[in-house]
Amino acid sequence: MDFSLIAESFPIYLHGLWMTVWLVALSLVIGIFVAIPLAIARNSHNAILRLPCWAFIYFFRGTPLLVQLYLIYYGMDQFFPVKDTLWENAWFCALVSFVLNTSAYTAEIIRGAINGLPKGEVEAAKAYGMSSTQTLRRIVLPSALRRALPAYSNEVIFMLHGSAVAGIITIMDLTGAARLVNSRYYAPFESFLTAGLFYMCLTFIILWVFKNAEKRFLAYLKPRS
Repeated sequence: MDFSLIAESFPIYLHGLWMTVWLVALSLVIGIFVAIPLAIARNSHNAILRLPCWAFIYFFRGTPLLVQLYLIYYGMDQFFPVKDTLWENAWFCALVSFVLNTSAYTAEIIRGAINGLPKGEVEAAKAYGMSSTQTLRRIVLPSALRRALPAYSNEVIFMLHGSAVAGIITIMDLTGAARLVNSRYYAPFESFLTAGLFYMCLTFIILWVFKNAEKRFLAYLKPRS
């Protein structure tokens, strides 16, 4: 184990860490804003709203993230010229593919949380004279988003790990940094083990954040002594 190699390459890994964090964070933020209306439409009784959302979720949950990334990065030129546009940038293509992928999974998580709400909460809102929109905004969505936290934490971790495919399209994320270090020093063990440790640290941070969030936002579900 050559620790001097790791120390010498540390700035490269820090750059890759920053790229991974902001790319995954931005994807998750945009993805959840896309997922909420998708989940609501997926539960709609209107087939015009429900079926397209079902097809979207089915496609992006049923195909590998790597295939989706290739389709967007290499395939967009088949439909319109990408030169001198955002589609020409690898990071933008990765962002779009990550957003589409995580929004599909998150929409299904939120949909399940909405369907799992106790009927008494909705009936109580109707008894207070709330409209369907008010019930959705004040009761259903806040409660469902809280209950979805445990499942959503897994999606955040999966998204972090799945982001490793970004290095394949020349993005210098953590995996891309490991590939670069390996190509320079021919030390695959040190290169990818260091990247793996960074991913593991990020995973523990995510678990800690969600554990504290669950304690705060799901405290009302715990039985009172």
